[in-house]
Amino acid sequence: MTAGSLLIALGFNLFLIPHQLLSGGISGISMVIGYITGGNIGLLYFILNLPVLLWGWFAVGHRFIMWSIYTVILSTLFLQIIPVTQIAEDIVLGSVFGGILVGFGSGLTLRYGGSSGGFDIIASIVTRKRDLPVGMIIFILNGAVIALLVMFTQNWDSALYSLLSIFSAGKVVDLIHVRHIKLTAFIITTKTEELLAKLLSHPRGITIIKTRGAYSQADRDMLMTVRTKYELAELSKTITSIDPHAFINIVETVGVIGDFSKPKD
Repeated sequence: MTAGSLLIALGFNLFLIPHQLLSGGISGISMVIGYITGGNIGLLYFILNLPVLLWGWFAVGHRFIMWSIYTVILSTLFLQIIPVTQIAEDIVLGSVFGGILVGFGSGLTLRYGGSSGGFDIIASIVTRKRDLPVGMIIFILNGAVIALLVMFTQNWDSALYSLLSIFSAGKVVDLIHVRHIKLTAFIITTKTEELLAKLLSHPRGITIIKTRGAYSQADRDMLMTVRTKYELAELSKTITSIDPHAFINIVETVGVIGDFSKPKD
């Protein structure tokens, strides 16, 4: 999370901000406001993320939001410490390499169970309610940010270079943390009730399958649940914290037919 926060701040202050380009998400909105008003982009990034983090606290797992809060605070500190310096004179190089650094940093935070705040949290909330591609949600939201830039600056060149930056960041994130992939977890445990008490608070359903070990002949319960890639880190940590000896088999799911979320009744 610390390394991801540092990379995000480096991408902003060394490549994007010197050319007045945008990143995606809440950071892009803070950049637009900062460019227009001359305000501190790092502080704006922190302030605008607060309501989203608060929303996520009630709608998403607390572990995910705690790590997201950590990343947002650390990114804000790094943005204050690292001076805004133009490393690349060519605006194309600035947009591409800025996007690569931001994408690498964001991908690291997502891979290890957190996020860089902003639209990642909004997309995570939406996908828990609707089975929609996270990448498409973030793309639409980022498109709205670019439209905001054009509206206020009337500068199409900056908007197009910003799109190049966002595209680069998205590709790098996809390499590190593949979006909208569903996984099926098979969990063999002796602590069924304890796990169910924790896992059933999540909107995904769980099926209990009775099993018997071929070697030990011991009866066990196997819990089967389908989750998104976003939710895997939180799921694994929850299981191992309750039953360190649980056997977890995680396989990629080609598709899901029917309601992906747990029935409301």
